[in-house]
Amino acid sequence: MASVLSLPEKDFSCPVCHDIFKDPVILSCSHSFCTACLQQWWREKRITECPVCKDIHLTEHLPRNLALRNLCKAFIQERHQRAPKRPRSSSWSEDLCSLHAERLKLFCLGCQQPVCVVCLHSEKHAKHSFRPVDEAALEHKEEVQKSLKPLLDKLEVFNKVKKKSDQTAEHVRVQACLTEMQIKEGFKKLRRFLHDEEEASIAALREEEQQKIQMIMEKMEGQDRDIVTLSSNIRSIEEELRAEPVSFLQNYKTTMERILRFTPQDPQPVVSGPLIDVAKHLGNLAFRVWDKMKGIVSYTPVILDPNTAYRGYTLSDDLTTVKPVSPIEPYWTLQDSVSRTGQLPNNTERFNLMPIVLGSEGFDSGTHSWDVEVGESTDWEVGLLAESYQRKGDRKGNHWRIRLEDEIYTAESVVPGSLTGIQVLPLETEPQRIRVQLDCDGGTLSFSDPDAANAHIHTFTHTFTETLFAYIFNIGDTVPVRILPGKISVTVEQCS
Repeated sequence: MASVLSLPEKDFSCPVCHDIFKDPVILSCSHSFCTACLQQWWREKRITECPVCKDIHLTEHLPRNLALRNLCKAFIQERHQRAPKRPRSSSWSEDLCSLHAERLKLFCLGCQQPVCVVCLHSEKHAKHSFRPVDEAALEHKEEVQKSLKPLLDKLEVFNKVKKKSDQTAEHVRVQACLTEMQIKEGFKKLRRFLHDEEEASIAALREEEQQKIQMIMEKMEGQDRDIVTLSSNIRSIEEELRAEPVSFLQNYKTTMERILRFTPQDPQPVVSGPLIDVAKHLGNLAFRVWDKMKGIVSYTPVILDPNTAYRGYTLSDDLTTVKPVSPIEPYWTLQDSVSRTGQLPNNTERFNLMPIVLGSEGFDSGTHSWDVEVGESTDWEVGLLAESYQRKGDRKGNHWRIRLEDEIYTAESVVPGSLTGIQVLPLETEPQRIRVQLDCDGGTLSFSDPDAANAHIHTFTHTFTETLFAYIFNIGDTVPVRILPGKISVTVEQCS
């Protein structure tokens, strides 16, 4: 029988701790791990996945791998039996000089090697300085400890980065799962609408079918009565024709009167009306359904980007509404958001100190317009900021905005190298909606109140050279602020 040691040690090593298996268990994917290692892995990941192939383990039961456990015991036992036995004086022999068989009691500072007392007087170590081994070892250990400190610090940095990477990977998995659910729900809604439209169209067809058949049946009932009456008269007249000549002639005048009196008018043929109006049901069917779909779909000119959202925000499923999850502290007193929450990754796009969320698409040309509903929020900002705007730490970079704070409306533009000032806006009414109109090429950014006949609030003029992003700043007592959907219209252009 082949020896257990003939197999490589990695076959007996746990993929997590890289040591010989201890109390191994096996998963449904056939990978084995130490029980403690697997449980620790699951506690850290918060998901029962295989550390090797990432398959999900659906049950908490961990079947023990008894065959592997026995093999590991045999492997360890055989390795111990084959290990060479060191002599009792091995430590003594290891401390002897290889040239003079004397104890290594000194350390040569020139050669940086332990030496014996005989080496002290050899030509090789002439003019060298020496220290006792214990003293030199202590000095060198201190030196190694100092050199090790940067490595330990570097290891800590790597561990922190790895932890953040693991958090980011987990966040990506959660994002993908939630986004998939929302996509399915969106298409489910569309399918439900199409199904209801299909049922309504078929119901209208069946109703017309019943009406047309009822109309035809009513006409047929009159025709049936005429047929019965006419058939009866024909039989009577045919009986008169079979009568004796004298009798026939006696009733001739009466028979002719009956013929004239009971001869009905010709039946009216079904010319128009009773057929199904196929064109009404099939004509432009897809277009008519699409036109009706305006009632369940919306188009929002600015969609918020959750990857930029400050950690204290929550966004609606359709990414149009933002509100604080709780009253937000002043941004200048906050610490790093990841350490505060342990939830959202501190990715480069995210604002970590300022309660800001950006639109998902930037503007660098053309004209753009959108409405922001601020409602009863008591502290908000609406405006644009440049792509180079600093997203970590305090505010730094180009931005243009209007704001409500402490019941005062202000307008501010911040452009490095230009005069920065805050202008108080003397508004007569408190706007519930703010209309933002950007003309990148014309260099204007205007704000108005659409509820007050689009009354002008403020206009900035600037030569925009960077890509601009719509942004919302909202810390108003958990009151939501949202981007309103635009109007949808379906138009038909006539061929020229």
